[in-house]
Amino acid sequence: MSRQSHLATELADARRRTDELFSLLVPDALYDRPIPERHRIVFYLGHLEAFDWNQICRRRLEMPSFHPEFDKLFELGIDPPPGRLPEDQPSDWPSVAEVQRYNHRVREAIDRALEQGAVPDDAWQMIVEHRLMHAETFTYMLHNLPHERKIEPRGVAARVVGYPISPAMLEVPAGTATLGLKRGNGFGWDNEFDAHSVDVPAFAIGNYKVTNREYLDFVKAGADPPHFWIRRGDKWFQRTMFGQTPLPLTWPVYVTQQQAARYAAWAGKALPTEAQFHRAADQSPDAGGNYDFRTWNPVPVNAYAPGQMRGNGWEWTSTVFEPFPGFEPFSFYPGYSANFFDGDHYVLKGASARTAACFLRPSFRNWFRPDYPYVYSGFRCVEN
Repeated sequence: MSRQSHLATELADARRRTDELFSLLVPDALYDRPIPERHRIVFYLGHLEAFDWNQICRRRLEMPSFHPEFDKLFELGIDPPPGRLPEDQPSDWPSVAEVQRYNHRVREAIDRALEQGAVPDDAWQMIVEHRLMHAETFTYMLHNLPHERKIEPRGVAARVVGYPISPAMLEVPAGTATLGLKRGNGFGWDNEFDAHSVDVPAFAIGNYKVTNREYLDFVKAGADPPHFWIRRGDKWFQRTMFGQTPLPLTWPVYVTQQQAARYAAWAGKALPTEAQFHRAADQSPDAGGNYDFRTWNPVPVNAYAPGQMRGNGWEWTSTVFEPFPGFEPFSFYPGYSANFFDGDHYVLKGASARTAACFLRPSFRNWFRPDYPYVYSGFRCVEN
């Protein structure tokens, strides 16, 4: 298969992923806003194609726009600070039919550009990965929609092998962690560069992510419950993608960074740094995991070998999202990372069940606000 054919296949697969998500909605749900801090769903229907158009056709090929209003309307998402939620109304947005016509024309133009081969491979990789990022973050929005606003697909249950759960800590000897990606070693986002080494003293880290069972003890001691939990009388339930289930005690708990840090302090431990996560991941088994859209929900933490650090939920760190030495913003997307170097976002590592396999590269860095509750993210504790 030629490189061009490979890129076309990757793009088609990514489109299929996001198209499938929109097909899970009842028609009028496109104007819902399931996460108060984000745009209405209709924005994302147009955003994916607008991003592709703006990056490939407008900026790289300097093609004249057929709909400049939509190019701008759907260009950028939002991440407002607390207390500044969006106030737009459904009537402020175009009709679904208009957006779909725009999307159809954009895809035709993008496909022609790919066939002509006039755009570097890294630009195509960027739009594929951007779309796959949204295949996960849009799932967070769908998770917050009421069940009756979604159409449940036929799913395949995850195969769970099952290992004994042990609260043991993995001893990690002192050594060097290599963070980031060396320039010229493949595609990466601007915050992944440049590769550099960090000395890390010896520490110990949990064999597994903290479970719902462990976090329940913290809640019983007075802590706030996670966003994904529901209480009915003296019983706890977890909101799954398409319903609710009695709290699965062996699932990893999904919490904010603030909640994770408070739990770690309560347990007399700490959250790992980004460098500590890398050191531990270097010693973890590479025996599969719950990622790359394999399930809609977590699986028990003991579904894979102890120490497995890939999949089944991102993992919060104590590291503030900051540039690596030698950071250079993308000239074609200068705000991708730099807009979030504000001291109010934290690094996450690993992957969730809805994370595409391409993001399992060790250099990839995810980030969110410490109080953002919608991420599929758990944590481990460390002893320094």
